[in-house]
Amino acid sequence: MNVVTKTITLGDGRTITIETGKLAKQADGAVMVRMGKTMLLATVCSAQDAVPGTDFMPLTVEYKEKFASAGRFPGGFTRREGRASDAEILTARLVDRALRPLFPDDYHAETFVNVTLYSADGVDMPDALAGLAASAAIAVSDVPFHGPISEVRVARIDGEYVVDPTFAQLEKADLDIMVAATIDNIMMVEGEMNEVSEADLLQAMRVAHEAIKDHCRVQLELAEAVGKTKRVYCHEENDEDLRKDVHDKTYAKTYELAKSCNTDKHSREANFKAVREEYKAQFTEEELETKAALIDRYYHDVEKEAMRRAILDEGIRLDGRKTTEIRPIWSEVDYLPGPHGSSIFTRGETQSLCTVTLGTKQDEKIIDEALVQGTDRFLLHYNFPPFSTGEAKAQRGVGRREIGHGNLACRALKKMVPADYPYCIRVVSDILESNGSSSMATVCAGTLALMDAGVPIKKPVSGIAMGLISENKGTNYAVLSDILGDEDHLGDMDFKVTGTKDGITATQMDIKVDGLSFEILEKALNQAREGRLYILGKIQETLAAPRPDLKPHAPRIVTIDVPKDMIGAVIGPGGKVIQGIQAETGATISITEVDDKGIAEVAACNKESIDAAVAKIKAIIAVPEVGEVYDSVVTSVMPYGLFVEFMPNREGLLHISEISWNRIENIEDAGFKEGDRVQVKLLEIDPKTGKFRLSHKVLTERPPRPEGEQVSDEQRERRPFRPRREGDRENGNRNGGNHRGPRRN
Repeated sequence: MNVVTKTITLGDGRTITIETGKLAKQADGAVMVRMGKTMLLATVCSAQDAVPGTDFMPLTVEYKEKFASAGRFPGGFTRREGRASDAEILTARLVDRALRPLFPDDYHAETFVNVTLYSADGVDMPDALAGLAASAAIAVSDVPFHGPISEVRVARIDGEYVVDPTFAQLEKADLDIMVAATIDNIMMVEGEMNEVSEADLLQAMRVAHEAIKDHCRVQLELAEAVGKTKRVYCHEENDEDLRKDVHDKTYAKTYELAKSCNTDKHSREANFKAVREEYKAQFTEEELETKAALIDRYYHDVEKEAMRRAILDEGIRLDGRKTTEIRPIWSEVDYLPGPHGSSIFTRGETQSLCTVTLGTKQDEKIIDEALVQGTDRFLLHYNFPPFSTGEAKAQRGVGRREIGHGNLACRALKKMVPADYPYCIRVVSDILESNGSSSMATVCAGTLALMDAGVPIKKPVSGIAMGLISENKGTNYAVLSDILGDEDHLGDMDFKVTGTKDGITATQMDIKVDGLSFEILEKALNQAREGRLYILGKIQETLAAPRPDLKPHAPRIVTIDVPKDMIGAVIGPGGKVIQGIQAETGATISITEVDDKGIAEVAACNKESIDAAVAKIKAIIAVPEVGEVYDSVVTSVMPYGLFVEFMPNREGLLHISEISWNRIENIEDAGFKEGDRVQVKLLEIDPKTGKFRLSHKVLTERPPRPEGEQVSDEQRERRPFRPRREGDRENGNRNGGNHRGPRRN
């Protein structure tokens, strides 16, 4: 067994070890990456041959967190890991987007990268190590790859940039980004932040890249120590004469179409297709059986070149806009009467229909992952039906792309909702048309829908997607604002930026070329800021600020502080009390214990229900006050007096001597039975036992004092509790003897 281990030392003294040669030796490449008690196994397997006709890189990246890694059982009936969680899918996407551009363009073998978390203690964050592990597995394999790469998380905590922070450190951060890069170039960025400046984001990317360079150098040393030769492959059969002929006969027409300023996506696609089909018409059906796929591939290269040359040489984009120009925008709010808030945002040929639903704590999303447990009160779901691009196919389940785009929009908006806002919020964006940056349309539509719903967001948020066309390693380039789908597909960068007027809230960037300098990134960020502010102005023309009130049919929520020792009384045994209040009032009630108190949320669609429920809760948690008069209910009749409930869940003994000024020999003579109501006054609370001394007679007119009475009126009304005698019942306790109490003079 030839085990090779390499170590990376971080700036704060922590170490990362990469080990290969011990585990999963039948995979093409396998490594175990360890930081502290966090350990991830990464493997890569790539087919020896490509599936005939494949002209793309069929890469699949999976990331899985084992519950056993943290000593936990999975939830559900089967008690085993099931489909990937959203968090696992998002981590897999981060790795995929960094790896995919670095495989050779002519390599088309099916390739699978699996990263599995096998050990964790909840201190170090494993997702920040997944990219390093995946790249290291490829580095020690024979799979061709223009790497290595690595990924790190950078957080800004108290003004300092920290590489790969712990879970605890990240809670204090105002900037949280994941960066992937080779030893020379940034490849991918994604993260969220609290309205930071463009300069702060760039600095975080620089800090990340410096750390990544060390990771890449260690991987090169690891690959050299393993000494595996990269495989020889042939996944494409090319006809260079045909490639030249396609270019010569179609480029001029395609170039004219590229600068024809056609703003209609489908018309433009049809025109390009007509040029290709015209070229194919010169061949027989038999010839096309072997040439059609090659012609399609070569013409794609022609179309890409024509579009890029029109922009770089003449500054003309496919739809005729300038490089900094935003497509026409229109928007509308309160379009749908049913949801609690709604909006339409349309930019060019991209359109989002957005809804907002307000709910209570019971509507929160429950998070039960291997390392993270809790709830989420702000949800954003993004849907991309096929009809949005004119495709005739069925709509199936939510795909990874939809989860990724929804997560980006969620990050952009969630920090603008006040932390103490009591509602659970669900935003749903349905993309009805798409031609470039539907995730950024979701951010804009989401802002409008939240304001339409009356959610008091701190500031409106807008988003924009930036593109790049470059050549000669970035010496000649053009940064494009508000890119089209074709400009994303045929260009070199997709850089999405969201933010308020005061700073960036989220970003996502994918780079498809080498040699992207920080100078270009800075220009793209500054140009994005101008575009964001322009779009923000358009949003505020439609709705300048959140509505002052909720829609009439939206639930209203009132919060009440509940003393910690009274939470059980409000809930009741088995939830009996709280369920009874809900059934009687029609309100929904949830109680959360926070620090040293409870917070009760009372929700209903009408004020009457809320008021009734609040009154009942306040009655339960109210503190009895000496001297107060209470309308009580007789709960039981004893020979020595009446047990009465004078407040919810507050019971005391109304002694037989306190029922009437006149002497009562038998309790039956008082005329009370269970369920009767009787007014009582709280005379005293025993400081030792907490028992209540109640009286009814003091609320009635006192009869004349008998002749020769030696006890003063004050003494008659304010006698203290008598001392207990053996065999007596405890005051307020039903488990003693049957003594009726002392006689009064």
